[in-house]
Amino acid sequence: MLRLRILPALLALAAVLVPTSVAQAQDELVVSLSSDPTSLFMPRTSDRTASNAAWSLFDSLVWIDDDGNLVPALATDWTISEDGTEYVFELREGVTFHNGETFDAESVVATWETGSDESNDYASAYSAADSVEAIDAYTVRITTPEPNAIFLTTIANNWAMVPPDYIREVGLDAFAQDPVGTGPFRFVSRTPGDRIVMEANPDYWADGLPRVDRLVYRVIPDGSTRLAAIRTGDVDVANRLTPDQVTALEGAEDVEVVQYLNDRVYYVGFKNMGAGEGTPIEDRRVRLALNYGLDRFGINQAIFSGQANAAPGFVVEGNLGYDADTMQPFPYDPDRARALLAEAGYPDGFEISMGCPADGYVNINEVCQAIASSLGQIGVDVEVDFQTTNAYWSEPNYAVTGPMYVDSWSSEFGEAIPRLDGALTPGNYYNTWEDERIANLIQEIQREVDRDARAELYGEMHELMREDPPFIYLYQPVIFEAVDADLEGYQPRAAEEYFLRSVGFAD
Repeated sequence: MLRLRILPALLALAAVLVPTSVAQAQDELVVSLSSDPTSLFMPRTSDRTASNAAWSLFDSLVWIDDDGNLVPALATDWTISEDGTEYVFELREGVTFHNGETFDAESVVATWETGSDESNDYASAYSAADSVEAIDAYTVRITTPEPNAIFLTTIANNWAMVPPDYIREVGLDAFAQDPVGTGPFRFVSRTPGDRIVMEANPDYWADGLPRVDRLVYRVIPDGSTRLAAIRTGDVDVANRLTPDQVTALEGAEDVEVVQYLNDRVYYVGFKNMGAGEGTPIEDRRVRLALNYGLDRFGINQAIFSGQANAAPGFVVEGNLGYDADTMQPFPYDPDRARALLAEAGYPDGFEISMGCPADGYVNINEVCQAIASSLGQIGVDVEVDFQTTNAYWSEPNYAVTGPMYVDSWSSEFGEAIPRLDGALTPGNYYNTWEDERIANLIQEIQREVDRDARAELYGEMHELMREDPPFIYLYQPVIFEAVDADLEGYQPRAAEEYFLRSVGFAD
């Protein structure tokens, strides 16, 4: 017998009921994590796993609801100046941080100041504002240097409010070890590589939330182990499962399988700085050859059973400006690839190193090996360098890897701008390819407030990044998760985001 849970159309395709055996205690929610979070301090959460866990502790000024609307959170109202560069927020009164400090305008100032610190992975999300000023105790003015079409969304997805006195007293590093927010859950403990324990915030400002007394994140890098844990009831949410693992759940009891198209692009990154300088990938013809010479279609079929779309670029299905007729992936054309390599002066190919975040994503180890095998067919000998995820994302510009590396970038916006900005704006933490044309076009997209005009700019970006590719574009996956069938309110979003304050168990 099948039972469907329909998630928002943009975010999910369907959910199919299949069995499990042991129910969790109804006051404790256990969620698996596919990697150990680098930090629970939002400006230092280097991947989606880390930010999902961290958001349980924090709130921002505004929030994006399940329908994609910007709604009040710690700000009850806001106004924007006619020139689009000044935002005035009216703040929610009566909110306290987990340590008892009062949330007020000074908290917003401190959040901006500490978030902008250059030691943070995502300082650019805070430096998008050039001033934050407390007008009075519960009114704050934020200015930007120019109109920014996604500034409110940037706040919603990044500006986790912090307590001024505590974070200034202990410093950023100590705060990251013992974080304090206003969120639905309070930090209790963390055992690196094993689990993070949180408890319900009894003073949470949203009535009736959270719905569970205790939240436990369990670090389970191996997908087969996550599968076993959901079958035995040891976890209530098992994420990043493969199609084969989902098939294995047939015949179990009380498990619901959720699938949705992920707003995430997997790619092989190139460096024209650091380890990439002086290597063959600096030649445009070589980068084109690697795109034509990679059998991404065969990789998707063999490793994901066809449950992935070959990525045409950084603008993909579900994004503003995506055009299925004109935005097609590179065809697999090894003859053309060899011709381009010969034209670039490499008729016999070359050797090169490629980093890979071991077990960081579903089947990523197999993907990295398949990339090396496929490119070997055109004479490019790729040495795969597997790194632990914490090491992989620990240094700016992927400093622990060689000239190439495999990674992915998601978007919470329904637009490609977060991955474009994060991966291709000079000076950003994860930028490894600098191209003035791309950087200027990113700025133009960010300033353009008209959606139709912005969609056209995304089309221009797609063409530029195809003609002179900074990456090998791989795939956009379908995501599979398994949840306890009694779980209510769990709605993952297209970027693999989830928020657990409204999640509970059926009576």
